[in-house]
Amino acid sequence: MLRQRFVLDTTALTDLQAREAMGVDSLCEGMKNMLEMIASARLKLGISCYVPFPSVYNELQEFAKNNGCETDVIAKIDTWLVKKAPDRYNVMINSRIFHEYVSYMRERINKGMVVAEEAIWEGSTKCLLLTTKAEDTQQIDFEIEKGVIGPIVGKFRNKYRSALRYGILDSAPDIDVLILAKELDAAVVASDFGIQKWAEELGVRFVPAHTFPMILKEYLAHARDANNQIKDVFHENL
Repeated sequence: MLRQRFVLDTTALTDLQAREAMGVDSLCEGMKNMLEMIASARLKLGISCYVPFPSVYNELQEFAKNNGCETDVIAKIDTWLVKKAPDRYNVMINSRIFHEYVSYMRERINKGMVVAEEAIWEGSTKCLLLTTKAEDTQQIDFEIEKGVIGPIVGKFRNKYRSALRYGILDSAPDIDVLILAKELDAAVVASDFGIQKWAEELGVRFVPAHTFPMILKEYLAHARDANNQIKDVFHENL
């Protein structure tokens, strides 16, 4: 019997492509179908699907409630998903990986700041163009532009850095998913590219959320075929 383990991110149950693959439109119906397949896989094949507790578990509960899902969906989350807090103290992760992670996050934050700064400059320049006699942006007095827009951009930059750079390590549930998968030697199921990237860095197996329903169906279909073959052999030997 298979003893496969999966650690689910929230997107494992909410991914749009996964719903489309199952032929379901409703988010709640999609979650229900996924949980029923997980239930069958657990009972028939011993496949365990874990969620980090309390981070991802709470996200799933809130997601179901906020989208008006019926109580049976919430009950299935409690029944068929194994809740486990990741061992954040004893799971060892190479320091080089976190060094790269922090560098990667700093780069992405800086890119976001540049995009926002460009939008501020463009919007402010257009406002100056409307309130001065200049016919185009080239005719706007440089000193006025620098004196008006420059301080605004400076204030924005300080507030942006304070809001995003201080103590950031991205989403706690995402990190919990990776740590728990590392601890259990399990595959991660998610549709988040960031989780995929860092799963590869940690040497953790990654399953795209939109393929997860097909994987479970394949396991269950082959389990039925195997049971039928065993029954045929048994009857032949009677």
